[in-house]
Amino acid sequence: MEIRNKEVDTSTKVNAKFRNFPMVPRVIFGKGSFDQLGEILLPKRKNSEAPMIYLIDDVFEGGSLISRIPRFPNDQIIFISADEEPKTAQVDFLTDGIRSQFSQLPSGIVGIGGGTLLDLAKAVAIMLNNEGRSQDYQGWDLVKQPAIYHVGIPTISGTGAEVSRTTVLLGPEKKLGINSDFTPFDQVVLDPDLTKGVAKDQWFYTGMDCFIHCVESLNGTFLNAFSQSYGEKALELCKEVYLEDLEDADARDKLMMASWHGGMSIAYSQVGVAHAMSYGLSYLLGVRHGIGNCLVFQHLEEYYPEGVALFHAMRKKHQINLPKGICSDLTDSDYDIMIRVALSLEPLWENALGKEWRSIISPEKLKAIYQKI
Repeated sequence: MEIRNKEVDTSTKVNAKFRNFPMVPRVIFGKGSFDQLGEILLPKRKNSEAPMIYLIDDVFEGGSLISRIPRFPNDQIIFISADEEPKTAQVDFLTDGIRSQFSQLPSGIVGIGGGTLLDLAKAVAIMLNNEGRSQDYQGWDLVKQPAIYHVGIPTISGTGAEVSRTTVLLGPEKKLGINSDFTPFDQVVLDPDLTKGVAKDQWFYTGMDCFIHCVESLNGTFLNAFSQSYGEKALELCKEVYLEDLEDADARDKLMMASWHGGMSIAYSQVGVAHAMSYGLSYLLGVRHGIGNCLVFQHLEEYYPEGVALFHAMRKKHQINLPKGICSDLTDSDYDIMIRVALSLEPLWENALGKEWRSIISPEKLKAIYQKI
C-alpha cells in the first residue's frame, strides 16, 4: 500500500500541541476468555442495589451464550436488535429506563455484540452520568462527566468499536459520534470463539470496515508513526484473512486483532472519504455502516487506487455481490441531505484531502458518486 506524505511534520515544531488520547486500560484476549467475565466484574460490583446491566444483541436470545453470563439476582439483561444503526433516541430510552428502575446508578454496563451494541453500551454508560439528551453530545469533547464503568465484548470483528473513543449515533439532525476521552471501554474481552457462525456477507462487510479504516488512515494527511504502525499491521492481517486460505480458527484470531489494530490506527489519525459518504447513506436510507462503506469505497479509485483494487480482489474471492440501485430513486433533495451530512464531517475530509479540501471536493462530485450506488 502506497502511503502519502504528510502535509505537516509536527515533530520539527517547537511547542507543538499533541493530542493526549486515552486507551482501553484493560483487555483480555483468547479463546474461552469470555468465561472469566464473572471474575473480572466482581470487584466492580458496588452493592446489591447497583446491578450490572447487559446490553446484548438479540440474535443470542435463547442461545447458549446467555447461560454463560455471570448474572447476579438484581442484574438485568436487555436484548437489542442490531438490524438498524444505533440512534440517540434509543440511547435516551435505555438511559431513562435504567434510571427509573433502580435507586442508584448501576455498577456497570456490559455490551455484547457487534458495533451497534458496543456503541450503545458506550453511549448509555456516558449518559447515565451526564445530564440532557445524547444528541447534545454528538461532536468532539462535549462530555463533562466520566462514564460509569463499561465493558465491551465484540461478537463480530471489524468495526474497531471495542477500542475507539467514539460512539457513532444517528441523531435527529445528523449521524455523528460522541467523541470524548470518557467514551472508551474500561475493559474489553476479546474471545475469538464468540465470532463463530457469523453470516458470510456480514463477516465480509464488517471486516471491510476495518480494511477501509486502514486504507483511509494510511493514506491520510494526519498520518504519523503511531497510527501508521497500527494501520500497517491491521492491513497486513486483513490481507491474510481475505486473500489467503486460512483455517477458520486462525482467521477469527487474526480478524479480531485486525479490528483492534484498525481501531487504534484512527485513534491518533482519522478515516476519510468512504466513511464520510457512508454517513450520508446511513442517515438518509438507514444503510448499515459496513455495507455503506463498501458501497462507496468501490467507486473511490481516484482517492485510493490500490485500496480499491485490493477490495475488488477480496470481494471476488469471497463471491460477494454488492447491492445495486440503492440511490436510483432519490430526489435532488435526498441527495442534498446526504451531501450535507457527508460534508459536515470536516476532520474526515481534511485527513483525506488536506486543509484545502473544500477546493478539491464539491457537492456535484459527491452527487456523481452517490448516483453510481
